[in-house]
Amino acid sequence: MTNSPYWNPRHETMPREQLDALQVRKLRELVGWAGVRVPWQSKRLRDAGVSPDSIASLDDLRRIPLLTRDEWMQGQVEHPPYGPILAAPEEAAIRYHMTSGTTGRTPIRVLDSLKDWEWIAEMWCYGFWGFGVRPRDRVFIAFGYATFIGFWGAHYACEKMGCLVLPGGAMTTDVRVKTIVEMGATVVCSTPTYALRMAQEARSLGIDLASSPVERLILSGEPAGSIPATKKLIEEQWGAKAADTAGMTELGTIMVFECSEQPGGTHIIEDHYIEEVVDPATDEPVPYGEMGERVVTSFGRGFIPVLRYRTRDYVVKVPANTCSCGRTFDIYNGGIRGRVDDMKLVRGTNVYPRAVEAIVREFPEIDEFQIHLYTAEGIRDEIEVLVEIPGSDEEADADRIVNDLSRSLAQAHEGLRFGVRRAEDGSLPRFELKAKRLLDERIVIGTEGERRQT
Repeated sequence: MTNSPYWNPRHETMPREQLDALQVRKLRELVGWAGVRVPWQSKRLRDAGVSPDSIASLDDLRRIPLLTRDEWMQGQVEHPPYGPILAAPEEAAIRYHMTSGTTGRTPIRVLDSLKDWEWIAEMWCYGFWGFGVRPRDRVFIAFGYATFIGFWGAHYACEKMGCLVLPGGAMTTDVRVKTIVEMGATVVCSTPTYALRMAQEARSLGIDLASSPVERLILSGEPAGSIPATKKLIEEQWGAKAADTAGMTELGTIMVFECSEQPGGTHIIEDHYIEEVVDPATDEPVPYGEMGERVVTSFGRGFIPVLRYRTRDYVVKVPANTCSCGRTFDIYNGGIRGRVDDMKLVRGTNVYPRAVEAIVREFPEIDEFQIHLYTAEGIRDEIEVLVEIPGSDEEADADRIVNDLSRSLAQAHEGLRFGVRRAEDGSLPRFELKAKRLLDERIVIGTEGERRQT
């Protein structure tokens, strides 16, 4: 396998008709497994008239009911702590993880068996190997190693591949940067935001990361890993190539990865997943090249069967031949584009955080930013972007950046006026895991006329 660019050469280059047949066979097995092992899933399938024998082609997938996050979380509320979704007794589990969560919302809690965990690492191996990581590499994982799934699977994948793994848990940012350099790490894993944060810290320490042994960065956790301006900035500051991946706690691992050919998107690991793209309003499938919502069916995790889970992720699927790497796996052009519920309506204009970041990152002088939505004079929605511009001694230079950014944001958003305001250096939040740069403090009028914040 050492000389192959593919972790699983047979499946990654499988002719499309054979790949479709493999997915149909695995789908039948998954429907059978869920029907026998999970009474809650069995009822859903039975009510929809779905059985293993009824699956003749991938077209039959659409007869399976969609599963939403709200249903999953409500199941946990009614049957705490894991809900009615487990296909094995709790005592058979070896791992526990949960989503990073949002304040006031129930996190999704998951369990995995030993077999599941082997599969979880295997999925990461597809991505690491596909981007050129090899057993000779030293991989530093800049991650907190808590209950959030994050890079846990990546750690075990690197061990499986024979790499030296350098775990970066319980370290401050400066210690991580120093360890990366002192230990001669050749690969670094982090969120895109934290990759930029470590680069900032390196500059303050007088460390030139571009001259370090780091050759590759594996990014995950945020759509920013596929934003060209953000990736370019990361690659310039590290002097290394950066690749995007994406995963979910609900799946336990990644489902897409960027190969070394970097076609401008991420390959779907289609021998282990079926990924549909649907219109989020009608649930109807959308064709190649059109944006829609990801719906995922996972074949690998036995403890929690996942059938047609709607992710709320926006994606644009394109054919495998978009890339020259030889894989027959389809691609999400631009990776994960954002989330259906991320979009904010401001004075009649749709605003997506990813689109704002893509513009902000065109200004390398900006170290950090935050999007702030608020209500002015109790009646008018306003949007402003706070930016840190360190090292700008010339006030006129900082003013130019602020004005240029404001103009670029307006041009990209149908003339919507963005306030851009310079923040004090170091005053905006920094993030190790998923960045939360949007602060919505708008006041809305309720049905009884009461005023409340969103």
